Amino acid sequence: MTADPRGALADLVAAFERHLEASASKRGEDDPTVIASYDDLADAFAAYDDALLQAYGEMTPLDIYDGDDEDDEELDDHSDEDGDGAVYSGLDDADYDSDDDDSDDDDADEDDPEDEDADDVKVDHRR
Repeated sequence: MTADPRGALADLVAAFERHLEASASKRGEDDPTVIASYDDLADAFAAYDDALLQAYGEMTPLDIYDGDDEDDEELDDHSDEDGDGAVYSGLDDADYDSDDDDSDDDDADEDDPEDEDADDVKVDHRR
């Protein structure tokens, strides 16, 4: 591990470049060159993050994905009503109420020269 953050950063940039080159010239899904450059990149990132922490007490906001998602168990507790496996925790269309209701726009439609429906209404003001 490099204790110098600048040296570790240079190693990290070089690892990114090797990973890019390996990815651009890969020969199949399980290309050993890409896999090796992936592992080297992860190691270089960990070394940079450690050097940054040791030297300055700081860390990057990034984390290395290791394939073990312990947090996924929290997502598995939802009730999947339709069986599609999708999780949506926001509002449904019926629950969403915006300030720009269509009912407020009804009056504006009569005066809108670009509104095609406004031409269909004729008002007789004679009495």
